Amino acid sequence: MAKAFVIGQPIQHSRSPLIHGHWLRKHGLDGSYEGIEVAPQDLARFLKSFAANGYAGGNVTIPHKEAAFAVVDRRTSRAERLRAVNTVWVEDGVLWGDNTDVEGFMANLDQSLGEGWDAVEGGALVIGGGGAARGVVAGLQERGIRPIRVANRTAAKAADLVRDLDPTGQDLEAVAWEDLNEAARQAGLIVNTTSLGMAGQPPLDIALTDAKPGAIVADIVYVPLKTPLLATAEARGLRIVDGLGMLLHQAVPGFRRWFGVEPRVTPELRALIVADLERPK
Repeated sequence: MAKAFVIGQPIQHSRSPLIHGHWLRKHGLDGSYEGIEVAPQDLARFLKSFAANGYAGGNVTIPHKEAAFAVVDRRTSRAERLRAVNTVWVEDGVLWGDNTDVEGFMANLDQSLGEGWDAVEGGALVIGGGGAARGVVAGLQERGIRPIRVANRTAAKAADLVRDLDPTGQDLEAVAWEDLNEAARQAGLIVNTTSLGMAGQPPLDIALTDAKPGAIVADIVYVPLKTPLLATAEARGLRIVDGLGMLLHQAVPGFRRWFGVEPRVTPELRALIVADLERPK
């Protein structure tokens, strides 16, 4: 029986076990996928020993993505570029790391918005400077969207992201947090990759009053499914994309690798996760 996992701290909120459990049942596979809480000081030990404990691999979530990058033996070129790992496996005795956030984010936009959405005028504004922001920026770069402005509350993190992902200084620009509203006014695509707006967190303080008509506003937060940012954008007639699709799509490559089957992100799967998100806790 193939076994896989998701590790993080905390881990109780993760819907990854629901997603992979659905696919295992759908394909009639003898396998398991479980959430395991791992503290930062135990990360290296866990990653170096999971194969010996019978696991084919797993996912890495907050706060371990950047630390896992340093622990694995080898990385895909995309993980190398992003300096963050969210998917791990062992191949010929070597611990590998990949980053599927790029694939997940872009597939979510493609499925949600349809063909041609990437012909946005004014480029993109990415809010945040962590591992998820790096995945989003890399995906937009690969799709040819220019310019991409990056704003983060800690200015140094935005500057580091720009330096790492755009050494030539041609495609990316770090903007000051106090200039967030002006950057939003210019952008055809606005993406929040921070925890602002997540349940229990304050909302993202951004004005969409002067946003471009038809601008796209995306949020990688999926609890709640419609964040204050998305609710505001929708009320202003802008196109919105919630964060659940990214979670669903980024799970596909890992499942394929560990269980040998290509799963599909279907309305049935989305409805299953939405029902769980809306269930009274």
